[in-house]
Amino acid sequence: MSRKPNIPAVAAGLRRRAWARLREGQPGPRSKAGDPKSGADTVRVLQELEVHQIELELQNAELQKSREQLEAALEKYTDLYDFAPIGYLSIDESGVIQEVNLTGAVLLGLERSRLVHRGFLRFVAPTSQPIFRAFLERIFAGTENQVCEAKLTKGDGPAFWASFHGASAISAGGPRKCCRVSVSDITSLKRAEEAQRRLDVLAAANRQLRREIERRQATEEALKKSYQHSHRLLKQSQHMQKELRLLSRQLLSVQEEERKRISRELHDVVAQTLTGINVQLATLKAKPTLSPKVLARTITRTQQLVEQSVDIVHRFAGDLRPTVLDDLGLIPALHLLMKGFRQRTGIRVSLSASAAVEQVSGDKRIVLFRVAQEALANVARHAQASQAEVRIQKLDRAVCMKIKDNGRGFQEERVRRAKRRKRLGLLGMRERLEMVGGNIVIESVPGEGTTIQAQIPLNVRARGTQRSPLAPCGAKD
Repeated sequence: MSRKPNIPAVAAGLRRRAWARLREGQPGPRSKAGDPKSGADTVRVLQELEVHQIELELQNAELQKSREQLEAALEKYTDLYDFAPIGYLSIDESGVIQEVNLTGAVLLGLERSRLVHRGFLRFVAPTSQPIFRAFLERIFAGTENQVCEAKLTKGDGPAFWASFHGASAISAGGPRKCCRVSVSDITSLKRAEEAQRRLDVLAAANRQLRREIERRQATEEALKKSYQHSHRLLKQSQHMQKELRLLSRQLLSVQEEERKRISRELHDVVAQTLTGINVQLATLKAKPTLSPKVLARTITRTQQLVEQSVDIVHRFAGDLRPTVLDDLGLIPALHLLMKGFRQRTGIRVSLSASAAVEQVSGDKRIVLFRVAQEALANVARHAQASQAEVRIQKLDRAVCMKIKDNGRGFQEERVRRAKRRKRLGLLGMRERLEMVGGNIVIESVPGEGTTIQAQIPLNVRARGTQRSPLAPCGAKD
């Protein structure tokens, strides 16, 4: 038999298998009577019918097998669909649920039969409904997958957060548009995110609090240092005020003693000298007829008394303020001071000076002269020395003066602890030097003498300002 055109491959295969089975079960056709041609046609028709029967049986067996496979696949698909870990819904463009799996029904808290043909927005929290509507609009407007998060309400349970993934689909029931949506419960994830946000907020607050604590600790430390510095300055100020009050009282006392000494000197020496002059003049007046020789002798004695009075007045003036210091300079004034010192005390004293020291200003000259005057006075009063040396020189940035004696010396610690009135001379020298930006260093060894070193900068600033350190005395000019 000729085959029909365009026979499917499956049908062709079934026919071949039917012909093979027929050949295996029956012998070939044989005519026993009648017309051989007619008998052959009958046999062919029978064979064709048998082939069709066998073909139908094979088709039936194949269909049964396919049905069983489809039923198994459908059951597997149904299990996968219904018992999936997330919910699956089919929702039309009006938001009505068309299909839902068992997991979706459990998530929404109702039976599946009660969910079908119900609006899904009933299960969306009011605050999330605008978000979900926009989600559906995006799905039906395009073909790309859409994602959103919304809060859902259960039928008999608390609300929960859900994540939606949706895509458009073709509806099997008609021309209405439909979409497939997967739903998963992300409440625990939201709680974890909220907890993480709180932790981040707490961590940020903790960092800010730590920075605030560090700032306050730094501020407290700065305040503590400032308080300590202010306390030190206050103590230093109180100490200086005490020193100044003591120095003021002692200066008043010294001034009073000096006035008493000058008064005594004037009374005992100058007044007596002037009295002697007056007596001599009275004698001349009482005896106007004295011989020229006696008259000359009397006048000579009177002149000696006048000269003695003038010397005493000059010595007083030199002690108060030597005019030679202003007229001739520091070095001649020091020479005059040491000459009078040798005459009064018998202590040998030498002066070594550089001519460059005369470049210092007038107030510094006075300070250096008074320091030398006070130092030599201390040598005469306390040192029990036989000789002293004064050296003054100009350094790079300062003028340095050294007064050294070979006296008995003293212990510096004992002098520092002594009553302040016993070291008024040292305080006075230090105060004078500090007024012009200078300083004083005193070195003394018992039995070996004392060295006083005073320095005055050439470019002095106001008291209390910062100044660069001075080179030690003894450096080259």
